[in-house]
Amino acid sequence: MVVMREQNMKTITFEDIKKNSEIRTYIARADETMEAMGYTEHSFAHVTKTALQAAQILEDLGYPQRTIELTKIAGYMHDIGNVVNRQGHAQSGAIMAFRILDKLGMEAEEVADIVSAIGHHDESTAVPVNCIAAALILADKSDVRESRVRAKEGIDDFDIHDRVNHAVKKAELVLEENSKTITLHLEVDTKQSSVMDYFEIFLGRMKLCRQAAEFLGLRFQLVANGVCLL
Repeated sequence: MVVMREQNMKTITFEDIKKNSEIRTYIARADETMEAMGYTEHSFAHVTKTALQAAQILEDLGYPQRTIELTKIAGYMHDIGNVVNRQGHAQSGAIMAFRILDKLGMEAEEVADIVSAIGHHDESTAVPVNCIAAALILADKSDVRESRVRAKEGIDDFDIHDRVNHAVKKAELVLEENSKTITLHLEVDTKQSSVMDYFEIFLGRMKLCRQAAEFLGLRFQLVANGVCLL
């Protein structure tokens, strides 16, 4: 049985994952769960942006192409656990990803790398345990933008998470290889939300980004409206 299993291993690509109807269903339903709970957008826009940003980080650092491909897959699937519950969604998502990828015939070592990264992307429990996890953390936590806010009557209806996302007019993650730094540049409309609001809800995420950057041999910086805050 082991020999037959090894012979049936497949090279699963990012395109395969994006076209998979089962995965697309879980992403869509997970976002519906998040909407019902009052959270910002966690659908295809977020997971695709996360996948491509995480992959770009490792590509810029010279990682192998297959590692970059696995990073895209991890980024695309990282939030499927929200279909179960927001609480523990990283671990739920990792288990779901294991079942899906194993069923598709992906090699065990590659499955292990992906599920470890997915299981370690939420700041409440995360540790950058491998390069894919580190890149995923940086990409996921840097996706702060106005368009993630759900449609509401007006800004008076926003909670602090909505206000901060709505106030961020531009967020750009920039890797500078010469100085070995990776910087999250934010343009914040302080009439809508103060920079302190950002720190109140995102400080834990930024600390995790610093750990992730250090794992990759980089220094993490947060710059808001031209001022270095971290």
